[in-house]
Amino acid sequence: MRVTTAFKHLLALPGVTVRQVDFGSRQVTVTVALRSGRLRCPACAYTTTARYDTRPVASSWRHLDLGIWRLEVRAGLLRLQCPTHGVRTEAVPFARAGSDFTRDFEDLVGWLATAMDKTAIVRLVRIDWDSVGRIIARVMDDKLDPKRLDNLFVVGVDEVAWKKGQQYITLVSDHQRGKMVWGAEGRDSKTLDQFFTELGNERSAAIEAVSMDLGPAYAKSVRAQGHAPQAIICYDPFHVVQLATKALDTVRRQAWQEMRLLPDPTLAKRFKGARWCLLKNPVDLTDKQAVTLRKIRRRGGDVWRAYALKEALREIFAGDLSEDEVAALLDRFCSKASRSGLKPFITLSRTIAKHRAGILAAVHLGINNARHEALNGRVRLIMKRAYGFHSAKSALALIMLTIGPIDHVLPHERPPGVSILSSA
Repeated sequence: MRVTTAFKHLLALPGVTVRQVDFGSRQVTVTVALRSGRLRCPACAYTTTARYDTRPVASSWRHLDLGIWRLEVRAGLLRLQCPTHGVRTEAVPFARAGSDFTRDFEDLVGWLATAMDKTAIVRLVRIDWDSVGRIIARVMDDKLDPKRLDNLFVVGVDEVAWKKGQQYITLVSDHQRGKMVWGAEGRDSKTLDQFFTELGNERSAAIEAVSMDLGPAYAKSVRAQGHAPQAIICYDPFHVVQLATKALDTVRRQAWQEMRLLPDPTLAKRFKGARWCLLKNPVDLTDKQAVTLRKIRRRGGDVWRAYALKEALREIFAGDLSEDEVAALLDRFCSKASRSGLKPFITLSRTIAKHRAGILAAVHLGINNARHEALNGRVRLIMKRAYGFHSAKSALALIMLTIGPIDHVLPHERPPGVSILSSA
């Protein structure tokens, strides 16, 4: 068997013939020629047999490694005159438009990004992290389920920081499927307006409920004419408890500032390390943190009262109470918090009272803390891996690849005879 024939079977690239194989220092370069007589525009479905001219230099794409050898695919390409997009270099059937990597290579990197950290991916595939970001953005655009916005009835809207410095992404999840279905950069009402524009009037009218945080921006967009004014706005318990946690942290910081003024500076230093034992759930505490929490309990004071209020609110939304029981306990919490003398919790009690109907609607529809917190927990872990990306699109792509409606098919998982394009 000739070397070119062997590499034709090894690479299994669609629509090409292997013309030449060159072995260099730790790199194999495979020169191929396209078999199709029609030139295809990379930006649309337009095809033609007429060439505009020949590209003066050969194009190359990084392919899956061959053992320890890097493998590069090279081809001379023609250019065509597209009536819509002008003069363009013809598309190739084995790589996405604008990419320097084959589709097989990008599919592998896209899947690895959902399961590995930055250092491991960069070391394994031997490309930089920015290239990984661009690859996963292309994979997301190519493989994201086009029907993901169909049959949306109960959705959740949330924001997540993708970069330090108030850089946020708005995410929309389908509560019934437990998947992220949409996202965009920003966190105001105009950002969510984009979602409803893409959704259209008919699908927007089918939405029955929308869960969100207690801020006004997303509610304003949902209630807008032509969006989903008929939907019940639910303030999910996850964000209610989150507000209580922030109130507790405010009380803790105030107590710490007061301790700094005391003659003994070690008191403030020891108390500063108590932050996580106060903010974490009791079941998640380490032995050392549990000991610290018991000391705070024995000492009492504002910090312990704030912690007790936070835990009381969290227990209300544990998921084992009826709507009527939650309503009664919520009213009792607001009464107690308003009389606590703790300004952050007095403010919290007013906020809860203002949004009481939406909070109880979330309980009634079963939009509980556990379901939403699990999804948000996965998003936070993904964002830790996404730090270092220079665009919101790359960070969003990593989220959608990991917990969005995308079916990952690796090169070796495609059945024999199924082309790359038909599995995309």
